[in-house]
Amino acid sequence: MRRHELTDEQWQVVEPLLPPSGVRGRPRVDDRRVVNGMLFKAKTGISWRDLPERYGPWKTVYNRFWRWSRNGTLAALVARVRVVAEAVDELDREVSVDSSIVRAHQHAAGARHAVDPGAGGGARSRGGQGEPGDHAIGRSRGGPSTKIHLACDGHGRPLSVVLTSGNVNDCTMFTQVMDGIRFRRPGRGRSGARPRRVLADKGYSSRAIRAWLRARRIPTTIPERRDQQAGRQRRGRAGGRPPVFDPVAYRRRNVVERCFNRLKQFRAIATRYDKTALSFQAMIDLATLTLWL
Repeated sequence: MRRHELTDEQWQVVEPLLPPSGVRGRPRVDDRRVVNGMLFKAKTGISWRDLPERYGPWKTVYNRFWRWSRNGTLAALVARVRVVAEAVDELDREVSVDSSIVRAHQHAAGARHAVDPGAGGGARSRGGQGEPGDHAIGRSRGGPSTKIHLACDGHGRPLSVVLTSGNVNDCTMFTQVMDGIRFRRPGRGRSGARPRRVLADKGYSSRAIRAWLRARRIPTTIPERRDQQAGRQRRGRAGGRPPVFDPVAYRRRNVVERCFNRLKQFRAIATRYDKTALSFQAMIDLATLTLWL
């Protein structure tokens, strides 16, 4: 068994969650072989045409990846595996939020203009929101890049991912990342979305974010920036009290950095080769699936 391929135990969890073929005629290529081919592509970053023959025709693997990325199958698969983890109390609701820049390779250029150019903010493009107009690629100091905005649980496993161009500020996407968090348990009932605590660095230190969290009664640990400290002290009593900060809890924020490190072990995520944000998001979903398994 190769490291990037699903083990027998992992496949027993994934297989019942895959959609049926729905097409009559010749049986489709084995799902396990196709999924392992997708994982090989995500792990190595090679071209689809260069997939080893053991995964079957490359066109079959690519077509199924394209179809599952557009109809939300991969995202739904990650959500269902997360429900399994929640059912056995493996989910830590202490959420850490951060972002990371990914360099866009020259192969990621050249995509046609998106149908929905007004969706340029984020690319969590399922269930109504289409491909963003800029394909989540923008120009920053390092050249064309994509920014991954991520929230993970206390074990360093992704809960919500939003893609934007690399020149988008972190704090502007905070609420959209938090809105993507859902804690679901098997059976009926509403899904919860309130974390036990939110940890973030100084890039998310703003009055708007603190007020948003306070309104939802979510405890937060975000250090105050020096310019904010100086401004509050300059105003004296009118500056108000400093925000509550727990340095012991803040040490646990490193789980989000480790989560990015694990995601970027997949070369197709460490460097973006996909032309569209939907395909790049699907690559992240594949890597997320392995982290939750």
